[in-house]
Amino acid sequence: MAGKRDSIVLRFGIVYFGIVLLFVAVLIRIIYLQTAEKDEWLAVAAKTKKTDISVKPNRGNIFACDGRLMASSIPSYYIYMDTRVEALRKDEGKLFKEKVDSLSNSMAAYFGDRKAIEYKSMFKKAYREKKGELRIYPKRITYEQLKAVKKMPLFWLGRNKSGLITKEMLRREKPFGSLASRTIGDIYADETKGGKNGLELFFNRELLGSPGVSVRQKVANRFEETVTVEPINGLDILATIDLNMQDIAEKALVDSMRSFNAGSGYAIVMEVKTGEVKAIVNMYQNPDGTFTENKNGAVSDQVEPGSTFKIFSLIALLDEDKAKITDVMHTGYGVHQFAGRDMNDHNAKKGGFQDITLAEAIHGSSNVGISIAVVNAWGNNPEGYVEKLYKMGMNEKFDLEIPGNSGPIIRHPKDKAHYWSATKLPWMSIGYESQIPPIYTLAYYNAIANKGKLIRPFFVKAIMRNGVKIKEFQTETIREQICRPSTRQIVHETLIGVLEATRGTAKNVRSKFVRIAGKTGTALISKGAAGYKAGGKNYQLSFCGYFPADDPLYTCIVVIRDPKHGYPSGGLMAGSVFKSIAEEIMSLKSNLKPENLKLDTTKIYPYMPEIKSGYAKAVNSVLSGVQLGIPSVNANWIKSEANDGTMKIKPIKVYSNRLPDLHGMGAKDALFLLGQMGLRVQVSGRGKVTAQNISAGSAVKKGQMIQITLD
Repeated sequence: MAGKRDSIVLRFGIVYFGIVLLFVAVLIRIIYLQTAEKDEWLAVAAKTKKTDISVKPNRGNIFACDGRLMASSIPSYYIYMDTRVEALRKDEGKLFKEKVDSLSNSMAAYFGDRKAIEYKSMFKKAYREKKGELRIYPKRITYEQLKAVKKMPLFWLGRNKSGLITKEMLRREKPFGSLASRTIGDIYADETKGGKNGLELFFNRELLGSPGVSVRQKVANRFEETVTVEPINGLDILATIDLNMQDIAEKALVDSMRSFNAGSGYAIVMEVKTGEVKAIVNMYQNPDGTFTENKNGAVSDQVEPGSTFKIFSLIALLDEDKAKITDVMHTGYGVHQFAGRDMNDHNAKKGGFQDITLAEAIHGSSNVGISIAVVNAWGNNPEGYVEKLYKMGMNEKFDLEIPGNSGPIIRHPKDKAHYWSATKLPWMSIGYESQIPPIYTLAYYNAIANKGKLIRPFFVKAIMRNGVKIKEFQTETIREQICRPSTRQIVHETLIGVLEATRGTAKNVRSKFVRIAGKTGTALISKGAAGYKAGGKNYQLSFCGYFPADDPLYTCIVVIRDPKHGYPSGGLMAGSVFKSIAEEIMSLKSNLKPENLKLDTTKIYPYMPEIKSGYAKAVNSVLSGVQLGIPSVNANWIKSEANDGTMKIKPIKVYSNRLPDLHGMGAKDALFLLGQMGLRVQVSGRGKVTAQNISAGSAVKKGQMIQITLD
């Protein structure tokens, strides 16, 4: 028994002694590693560890005034393959050879950009050449696509075994497409460069955020990354843009530009009391006939404004007591010489205006009338006229949040850098000889609407973090008054007269739904060194004003340049766009609800809808569906007539060589019918046809241009 106990003790002692020896050996090894081999192992560790890696922050978002997202960063990915990884190389490439066929089939089936055999050839060539970064798909892919790729044969094994490498890139998305695209701006493909133009550039520092720091180290044959300093995401921008108004303005402008085949066009809508820009459109025609926003011309183009400038001449005359609104101008037959150079009125070939008041000169947009008044007042002292404009602040540049903003150029007679001729004053008074971007003209019309107070247009309401406003932008007053209140009131009434007076040049802009005040502009644009007449005439048509005229909410300017179809007219072309914008914006503000509308039950058909003239089959189909009991007519084209609560349908006579009666038709039907006849059509306005420049029944030829007006 004792021998057995001794044997156990001996064996236990041997084990114990062995453990002690092992512990001592480990301890010695640790000491040796920390002393003799310390530098060697620290060098090895350094090779597997990368410090101070920049961690990208998320770029801030840009929101519309109602919180809808206008621009946001969406991650996208490039995918590569490292054919040198150990798992693909061992056992003579067994894994690679087993999976290359199924992987090639999956890539070809999913992306469809090349055949499976082409994918296989690409993979095998890269494997032979031991490529470390084979781009296996040429374009960026979405996160959903990346998830699908990671489930494919071989790639599902992970990066260390398959060699799949992904590189994340940020793509700036605009959920509402072209709406306010140029105002929002763009960022560079290399997002580290930040914003390229628009708000993206102006607020780049706020949107960019601050990068963090991370450490990457290889642990158990895998790289692990640890964030040591968290990135600070970019701030968000709350813009003043109203997407509904932006959509209205863009559609109205592009429709008109397409109809007149115009080269470029702008539309801006500004809130009268605040200065917030609610919509801004910068459209340019591309060689293929499409329209896109290529630059912020509404804030950067320094161009002669034309007749919209006459209002500022009127303000100067009245405010300096140089003339009265009732003064009579002797314009003769519409041609007048200033310093030996002829100035013409637009109706000179029809005998001109003869004798008109100063108010009528504005209503009828008489070049001669306004220039005579200004030359009578300041002919011997032109600097007095220019200094009055300067006193109004018209030569000052606004601090706008849009890069590329160009200020107005209104030259002074004493400026020795530019020659001042005797013709400059009369032509300056009607909108030539000065260069003013559209947004500056808009701001001064807004001052007229705003009881004389000039405020700065602005595009951003607030800067936010996580939905909380950390900085707000307020209305900024530039001039408390640009003129005396009495002057402003006269000018306001005169602007209403442009639409409502007998001689008004913008009668077509007058609306049944909203009262508008404004001024037309038709200007010949200089072609630089080529002058005004070389190579044909290049027109700029504009309309600037505000609505509702009696209690203004919004100011708007519409500019259309280089129209190739139709007679150039600021009222007809730009004015019709203004009218559409004004009516549709006011419809957004309407508080009328169907349940509050009273029906006239005295009529036979109290629910009788308005029926447009047009294609008979479509009209009859609708009438049959709503069961109104109106007899149909056996004709291809029909019109309706209402009388004492009853509705009658009558045929429209259509001949191949005579213009039909288009009154009451919608644009779609009118364009289709005229197109069938081989006629070219110029359309202005929206709604149904209210006028045609050639009367019904007149003989027409194929290729002839027909003008129709919608309302």
